[in-house]
Amino acid sequence: MSDQAPEQQAPEQGDEGYALERGLTDKVLDAIDAMEARTLDTLLEPLHPADIADLLEQIGGPERRALLSLWSMGIDGEILSELDENLREEVIGYLPEGVLTEAVRELESDDVVDLVEDMEEAQQQAILDVLEDADRAAVEQALSYPEFSAGRLMQRELVVAPEDWNVGQAIDFLRAEDDLPEQFYHIILVDPVYHPTGYVTLGKLLGAPRQTKLRTLTEDSFRAIPVTQPESEVAYAFNQYHLISAPVVDEDNRLVGVITIDDAMVVLDEEAEEDILRLAGVSGEESLSDRTLDTVRQRFPWLAVNLATAILASLVIAQFEEILAQVVALAVLMPIVASMGGNAGTQSLTVAVRAIATRDLTGSNLWRVVRRETVAGMLNGAIFAVIMGVIGILWFGTPALGLVIAVAMVVNLMVAALAGILVPVVLDKLGVDPALASGAFVTTVTDVVGFFAFLGLAAALLV
Repeated sequence: MSDQAPEQQAPEQGDEGYALERGLTDKVLDAIDAMEARTLDTLLEPLHPADIADLLEQIGGPERRALLSLWSMGIDGEILSELDENLREEVIGYLPEGVLTEAVRELESDDVVDLVEDMEEAQQQAILDVLEDADRAAVEQALSYPEFSAGRLMQRELVVAPEDWNVGQAIDFLRAEDDLPEQFYHIILVDPVYHPTGYVTLGKLLGAPRQTKLRTLTEDSFRAIPVTQPESEVAYAFNQYHLISAPVVDEDNRLVGVITIDDAMVVLDEEAEEDILRLAGVSGEESLSDRTLDTVRQRFPWLAVNLATAILASLVIAQFEEILAQVVALAVLMPIVASMGGNAGTQSLTVAVRAIATRDLTGSNLWRVVRRETVAGMLNGAIFAVIMGVIGILWFGTPALGLVIAVAMVVNLMVAALAGILVPVVLDKLGVDPALASGAFVTTVTDVVGFFAFLGLAAALLV
């Protein structure tokens, strides 16, 4: 344990989020400014690797470099694996070769793959060179599999036993083995040609008599995952079937690795985060640590699309210049129709995109969902039509104007609900990510339909 500087007290553990609440980041920055290495050691020693990674992401580049040079304990593999991938290359560039070597050797194979897969070839090669031959071969083979596949996600460290063993043989093997994975949940059973045939939980293993055959203790949840299966489908399987771990097999159905629940949950979290960002027209790869120019580059395309759709809506408005000039009240009420339609469309769109991602929205229930959303949009539209109709009459003293905005409200909310479901479904069928592209199209539909219905009705009834 590092010596504690007399003027500083180590943060207490146990309260979630204490690092921010108690100003730990400010204390770390003060220690860096004062070049107080002992104080920095005292502040960082109690922290979990994930918290240190968060800290490195929150401070600026010069401060990160100073922290890494002052910190006597040094960065380890767990911190690197928790660090945002946009910062890993920068941090690795600050590390002496010996520190990097030790940090990488601590990691399991799946974490090494995650660490190096997005790096430049030269830096990737530098990390591979510090690995032992067996570990390097495992990582290189994993990198040969498609990106975002089970082969990239799996780890090679696993526990295997012949399917004809009994409990006693398995326990004796585990006690005698010097190189077991740091964490594992199942013993995977294989046949003579190394095909996985089932797995046994450690709880069942330890609770059964020694002569019990392992094959009688296998779990019903067992399923093998093809090495080329997309990681999104792997995460879905873990969530759907409540898996803790699952063996990974090659094209010959031979066991090549295992995926554990922690890695699957990371994928699920990334998928959900990516969907949220893309619904707002933001790249799923964007993070707070990105450079300004990278942020501009990632956001510009969909802002350009939004500009194009806004121009389209403006062209619709331009067709009704005369009625707008005659009835100024239309310009006051027009944004209300578009705004309500946009919000209603976003509600349906969010539900649809999430349902597509979780595979709850399928061909078998699509039309039932469409009917539900259409009716819901129509009923909401009717309720707000009454409200806005009354407001229109009281505000401007024109019953016809109240009728116009009421009818337009019903039409736009019904169309918005329908578009919010059908647009992402159609895009998904076309192979386009519905989370990324749906928002712009739904907004276009609600704006165009809303303006056209409102102004068209006004031109027919008020002139």
